[in-house]
Amino acid sequence: MAYIYKRGTKWAYRAYAGKDAVTGKDKQASKSGFLTKKDAQLAAALFERQFHSGEYVQPSAINFETLCNDWLKHYLSQGAKESSHRARRIALTHIVDEFGQTLIQKITKKAYQDLIDDLSSRFSPNYVSSIHTSANMVFIYAHENKMIKEAPSKDVKLPKKKKTVADLEKDSINEKFLEKEELEEFLLVAKNEGLEGDLLTFTMLAYTGLRVGELIALKWTDIDFTNQTLRVYKTCYNPTNNKLSYQLLTPKTESSVRTLTIDSVVVDLLSEYRQEQEKITVANKEFYHDNGFIFATNEGYPKTIKTISNRLQRLLKRTSIQKRITPHSFRHTHTSLLIEANVHIKEIQERLGHSDINTTMDIYAHMTKNVKKEASSKFGNLMKDLSNNLI
Repeated sequence: MAYIYKRGTKWAYRAYAGKDAVTGKDKQASKSGFLTKKDAQLAAALFERQFHSGEYVQPSAINFETLCNDWLKHYLSQGAKESSHRARRIALTHIVDEFGQTLIQKITKKAYQDLIDDLSSRFSPNYVSSIHTSANMVFIYAHENKMIKEAPSKDVKLPKKKKTVADLEKDSINEKFLEKEELEEFLLVAKNEGLEGDLLTFTMLAYTGLRVGELIALKWTDIDFTNQTLRVYKTCYNPTNNKLSYQLLTPKTESSVRTLTIDSVVVDLLSEYRQEQEKITVANKEFYHDNGFIFATNEGYPKTIKTISNRLQRLLKRTSIQKRITPHSFRHTHTSLLIEANVHIKEIQERLGHSDINTTMDIYAHMTKNVKKEASSKFGNLMKDLSNNLI
């Protein structure tokens, strides 16, 4: 039973709050400043009800930066990939900059919403969403461990950027994938004017839909030349682009582990490239680190994504293509061409290694100009009789 007493001109309560985990002694919770005795009694009754039902949260002296660091360690211990851990850490710096030294129980929903609104004026909607997702994970962790009563990030509204006409025009001009004719032009330039390995690199990306990290992690043992398949079960992580600092990690999701059938053109290019690589291995045997990587440097280390990006931009300058293409664009290109070939969306999902088919449909279901023209033509033929009656 709570003890109600007068403190100066106001009222207060003191109530049992369990045992101290270290000393084993009884703990007490107290609060003062009530104008009347009845107010103190009601507050004490509320505290006792929350305490006995497990809803009570002990006041915490932990600030957000400390909580954040604690969560990041926990996140890594739960099997998070190093790349995901790094991305979360970077995203959370924006929240730490604002709330770093603030006690977590002092961070209000309004203050958090204001911060999200401010960040949305400086960063893209996707990046703000990533920041919020990371912060929300931290706050949920605090809530589950009874550090806060409720996550201030709960039900926060993420601002949506409304595209302008200029944005839409820009998007339509700079589509993030290559049409079939554009891909042909690019690959011919890679063949005739590129360096050793350029043609194989970009043909593989366009013909398989591999993520770039999955591509550079491939080893010769992953290729089955007899059955014309390749096995995807790892990705190369190297955020610093240092040839010695790479890590081979498991893929993005469980669905990313897959076996792909590869075109005979790719098989032939691989066979030719393997012979060339064997010559390089022999010529550089004194310093060659042969770990079996297909897309390796002259020293045997896996190439970096930056290297592939640089080669792409150099080759693009020798074409008539005016799009803002990145290595990942070849994954979009592969998808759009599969759609043009009438491949079922479920097969596309499995080939790309998506765990959720909505990802395939929402992000990658870009239709090529040829498909759009075909759709228009089919619709026109379907409505031909009706259309004739309208003229």
